[in-house]
Amino acid sequence: MIAINAGQETQMSAAPHNPRPPSLFWLLTEGRAVFELGSFYYLRLLMRCLPKGDGHPVIVLPGFVASDASTGPMRGVLKDLGYPAYGWGLGRNLKFDDEREAAMAALVDRVYAEHKRKVSIIGWSLGGVFARELAKMAPEKVRSVISLGSPITEHRNYSNARTLFEAINGPPEENRAAQLAQLQKAPPVPTTSIFSKSDGIVAWRGSIQHREHGHDLIENIEAPASHFGLGVNPLVIYVIADRLAQPEDDWKHFDYDGMRKLFFRGH
Repeated sequence: MIAINAGQETQMSAAPHNPRPPSLFWLLTEGRAVFELGSFYYLRLLMRCLPKGDGHPVIVLPGFVASDASTGPMRGVLKDLGYPAYGWGLGRNLKFDDEREAAMAALVDRVYAEHKRKVSIIGWSLGGVFARELAKMAPEKVRSVISLGSPITEHRNYSNARTLFEAINGPPEENRAAQLAQLQKAPPVPTTSIFSKSDGIVAWRGSIQHREHGHDLIENIEAPASHFGLGVNPLVIYVIADRLAQPEDDWKHFDYDGMRKLFFRGH
């Protein structure tokens, strides 16, 4: 069972005493996503030169309140790079229930069966929470997971979307308490969390994955972006292409050498 909530956080060690959402200042600066979208289309043709992988299938899940329209630009780039890229096909991401959970699991099953290859799953914000939990449910069918500004722990106070989410979905059900407690646990596949310290919706600490003993296939990459721009920011698209292009059985952590260290940081 997928356990989700719209606002959570994790840290590298103990949970903070007073989890908070991003400040009003960062929330009010989310309008800069317009410029990120503009830069995406300005550099669109150059994105065809991004690293290419082996053409395995990729599923892209939208964030809370969003639909496949929001992930269309990213999926277009992935298709140019040779990946069969799928939206989730479930309309707007508003209501979460068992039926929607089953539909997402069925999508992973269908894409896996169609291509006879493991699937990478990219999730934006709440979609990243779904992506991680789907990989936990069927790790034999998932090659890697990439989350973008996703609230990936049980702490619910690190998202400015929490109030709206609970107004639509209600508070977490008691039967999901155990799953919520394990939300910060990474799936047993290569998992990348991309986040921004200037995210105005999900506090950046809520997107940090724990280092787990015996599980070195996780990484946290900080990129300069807004929350609403994460899926179209050219720098984030570059990181996504780099991560997807790795050989299936030879995953390595992101390389920060050279010019990359000017734009990205590891955590």
